[in-house]
Amino acid sequence: MKPSEGQATEVLRLLKPFLPWLLLSAVTGIAAGASTVALLATINEVLHRPGGLAGGLLLTFIALCAVALCGRAVSDISTNLVGQRLVAQVRKGLAQKILSAPIDALERYRTHRLMPVLTQDVDMISDAAFMLASTLISVAIALGCLVYLAMLSLPLFGMLVVALAIGGTLQLVAQARGVAGFWQSREHEEHLHKAYRGISEGAKELRMHRARRANVFGSQIERTVDTIRDINWRAINTYVLATAFGSALYFLLIAMILGWAAFQAMEPAVLSGFVLVLLFLKGPVDQIVGALPNTGRAKVAFERVADLSARFANPEPHLHLDRPPSDVRLARSIELRGVRYAFDAPEGAPAFELGPIDVRLQPGELVFVVGDNGSGKTTMIKLLLGLYAPHEGAVLLDGQPVTPANRDDYRQLFTTVFSDFYLFEDLVGTGLAPTLPEAARPYLERLEIAHKVNVKDGAFTTLDLSTGQRKRLALVHAYLEGRPVLVFDEWAADQDPTFRHLFYTELLPELRDKGHLLVVISHDDRYFHLADRVLRMHAGRLHEDAVAESHQDSLVA
Repeated sequence: MKPSEGQATEVLRLLKPFLPWLLLSAVTGIAAGASTVALLATINEVLHRPGGLAGGLLLTFIALCAVALCGRAVSDISTNLVGQRLVAQVRKGLAQKILSAPIDALERYRTHRLMPVLTQDVDMISDAAFMLASTLISVAIALGCLVYLAMLSLPLFGMLVVALAIGGTLQLVAQARGVAGFWQSREHEEHLHKAYRGISEGAKELRMHRARRANVFGSQIERTVDTIRDINWRAINTYVLATAFGSALYFLLIAMILGWAAFQAMEPAVLSGFVLVLLFLKGPVDQIVGALPNTGRAKVAFERVADLSARFANPEPHLHLDRPPSDVRLARSIELRGVRYAFDAPEGAPAFELGPIDVRLQPGELVFVVGDNGSGKTTMIKLLLGLYAPHEGAVLLDGQPVTPANRDDYRQLFTTVFSDFYLFEDLVGTGLAPTLPEAARPYLERLEIAHKVNVKDGAFTTLDLSTGQRKRLALVHAYLEGRPVLVFDEWAADQDPTFRHLFYTELLPELRDKGHLLVVISHDDRYFHLADRVLRMHAGRLHEDAVAESHQDSLVA
């Protein structure tokens, strides 16, 4: 499917639920436009009629005013409703796509590309939706005026059509150039969001490095902002110049009509009708032309939304937000059998392939996963967690394959603290909601953060903590969730020696003794002897160390 076809399909899909409201807006907008044209014709008739606005003509005038005002109001209200609901639908739809998209697809898309779509592009669609009614009414008025002018005089109408053809062609050219500029600007917006994220998350490092700080501002922010400014300036100026030329052409047309009347006998009603209608028509035409830049931006925004939807068009099956809590259990084992996974490598770079991996894990085990950086530890853990689907092989729960249909249920076995973890304030699905403060208090005290944070209304009172303290708070999450499998990715890396020792020698053994399966990615080789098993990753392959040898090595060290 071509990109334009994909965009059209996405637009139709988005607008389909609102077709009745759009039809109502269109009908009432056209009625308002037709009534406005009829008002102009009535005014022109009154100018050349003895007695002025009296009798039935007055009643007609009042009725036309009522239809024009009511039609515009209903059309605006209908479009406002469509705009609000459309934006809400787009926002909720994109959020659902993100929540159901495969993790590897999300990781490839990157946050700095995602956020502009969710904010800037959705807002642009909202602005375009709100302009729809007024633009539609302006189009109806313009078409009605043209019909009325054709009825007054075909020769003069022919001159008008030629002028409109020239102006319309110019506007189409301007539209094409403007949209091309908006596309370039939109691409630079992604680079700007990436730079903003860098100066926010890397604020401390930038304070410590003046040259990098200057380079980030000058090369990544200032230059990008200036580029966006210049591109938008040129794109909008294209519309402005085209509009100015159209206005000049418009008044030139009026001058030509007045000149025609000077050399050609013409009924006063025809001349006044053309001049009156053309002067009035300037407003609707300016409204239509003024909507073109926003229409161009909205076109780009729809294409970006459609692109994101297409990239996440293959959501994980059976990943529904309204599914009840899972009652899946771990009775005997979790097994990776012949599991392989390969990453798409950049052109010219060697591809990284994990596996084949064969390993069986059981409740009540403390398992360390060790290895050099880049050896595949985190990828293996994501396969174990069901975040990645294996390209070959299978993940087995109690001897039964984990399939796409039950993969989300399978994930509910795990509580995780990743090295790049995100800490949520609220505690969900712990089963301890009425007694959360009391249940959390012993863990907060043992991890020495009770003086800074507590649980209130089902959420932590603050997350304004150091990285090490935030990881301890994530561990409180894990305790309260009470799931059978706990996975820690370099949890102790940000802890001081006291808490590191507590984690390895007390917390992990206690959880194991309660029957939990514990999988710990670690580089702390002095504690490897505490594990029941040590799984070593090297170049995407898994080997199991003998625990006795690991213990002996730790003693020698």
